[in-house]
Amino acid sequence: MSSLDAERLRQEFVRQGSFLYLPEFLEPEVTAQLVAAMKAVEPSVNRNYLPGHKQGGSVSRHTLDQQAQFIAQLYRSPALVALLESIAGERLQLSPADDPHAYALYFYTKPGDHIGWHYDTSYYAGRRYTLLLGVLDQSSCRLDYELHTREAGATVVPGSVQIPPGGLVFFDGDKLRHRITPLGENEKRVSLTFEYVTDQRMNPLWRLISNFKDAVAYFGLRQVFQRSKGPAPP
Repeated sequence: MSSLDAERLRQEFVRQGSFLYLPEFLEPEVTAQLVAAMKAVEPSVNRNYLPGHKQGGSVSRHTLDQQAQFIAQLYRSPALVALLESIAGERLQLSPADDPHAYALYFYTKPGDHIGWHYDTSYYAGRRYTLLLGVLDQSSCRLDYELHTREAGATVVPGSVQIPPGGLVFFDGDKLRHRITPLGENEKRVSLTFEYVTDQRMNPLWRLISNFKDAVAYFGLRQVFQRSKGPAPP
């Protein structure tokens, strides 16, 4: 990470309305450890289906804390957080321990798995940034996106990328409208997301709404409301 030009990345991030794509980011050995973690938690995937919006599988941070601690350690990496702060231009905090989205794996393994157009809406008092890392991509799926959709008077700029293993997408969740296109036959795609916030506070009512959404649309009741049996990794 020290070899990256953080200032140039910051300029690109700002120019694109709080969005950055790097097709090569993680070292191969780091990606290999993510693949090993993916295989370790695959039996714990929770399949979900919302007609007209999404279909796929998910593994929450609570399960990852128990079965794939390398992911939790990478999420907390001081070097990674410092780089993302330089790109975002502000101080970032880890998501609270009760947030199942803090870090999660998303599995597209059946034909038609996808997620429709959406924003990563923040229920926190501040902003929430999403870091999306490619883990496995044996698919035709693409990340389609639209830049500047919430900037008054700005021209909306569409785009589309594939995220190879070790690739990165970083964006402000409330600013980027995006989707993942449907998985084809005999394809597989797995990605990892990290969520960082600028303010950990959340109204208790919004926390209840957020947990209910996560239980129904992503992780299931057990993953959302369980807690790690041991302390969170340092």
